[in-house]
Amino acid sequence: MAEKTDQQYEHVIKLCRDVFEKKMKDYGTAWRILRPSSMTDQILIKARRIRSIETKGTSKIKDDIRSEFIGIVNYATMALIQLELGPCEHPSMNSEEALELYNKHIYKAKNLMADKNHDYDEAWRNMRISSFTDLILMKIYRTKQIENNQGKTLVSEGIDANYMDIINYAVFGLIKLEFPEDENV
Repeated sequence: MAEKTDQQYEHVIKLCRDVFEKKMKDYGTAWRILRPSSMTDQILIKARRIRSIETKGTSKIKDDIRSEFIGIVNYATMALIQLELGPCEHPSMNSEEALELYNKHIYKAKNLMADKNHDYDEAWRNMRISSFTDLILMKIYRTKQIENNQGKTLVSEGIDANYMDIINYAVFGLIKLEFPEDENV
């Protein structure tokens, strides 16, 4: 089953990376000006919208749950880049460097997922997509609290670990959306 998860994860991050690259062509790397806390708030907006759609069963704008999960993956990956480099006043990173950093952080999250997946025996496959939404929201609120504490924790993982978990929960949601035949696994 781990091989199937690896293939499905690769499929999903390709979807996310494609959107990231297209948006970079449209907007450049304007996101480099954002502080990590602003990234956290962008992820919050997307996760709350997913929860709203899940609760109401309908939406009034065209972006669906799938595109919001893609946005979460991409914002969380950009947030990891911002944690590494810090925000800048003049966002002018070239697209090759941005993509290299994107891949570095998305694969770091994927490696974390593989380690946890080994220990938890693919428990995520028995979860509902709405649970991933709730877990993402919880991780966002944890991250906001750590940010309010100037990044300091007493016994908890840091902001970067929360962003990586957010990426993985969003990827799991996307896998369930992309491969519905596995829903009852």
